[in-house]
Amino acid sequence: MNAMIKQAVDHWRYVAPLLSKPENDEDFNAITEALDELLDIVGDDEAHSLMGLIHQLGDLVSSYENEHLPMPEGDGRTALAFLMEQHRLGQSDLAEVATQSVISEILSGKRQLNIRHIKALSERFNVSVDTFF
Repeated sequence: MNAMIKQAVDHWRYVAPLLSKPENDEDFNAITEALDELLDIVGDDEAHSLMGLIHQLGDLVSSYENEHLPMPEGDGRTALAFLMEQHRLGQSDLAEVATQSVISEILSGKRQLNIRHIKALSERFNVSVDTFF
């Protein structure tokens, strides 16, 4: 048996829960928490050795969300509210998009999303800009 396979066999019981497709909300939450923890460890280092695992977990999370937590039909305001709820974010958590008061006005329908907001939200949530149109 080659050394890499032997290591995989020896450690599989520890790694398997991270790489298995989530079957329920409990599995999904465990993978999401692991992904958040890994992102904290890796930070902005795109060359970090854990980036492959981060991408795999991200794919599992996205797949589960698409199947079990689909985006509702609606406008940009509805999409923003949905994404904030799913990511457990408050208005002040989107400082890179706009001030808390501007986010509040967008959510209440008093203000429309502009192109700068949409671009920042698309990057923040890693979704298409079309999500907000």
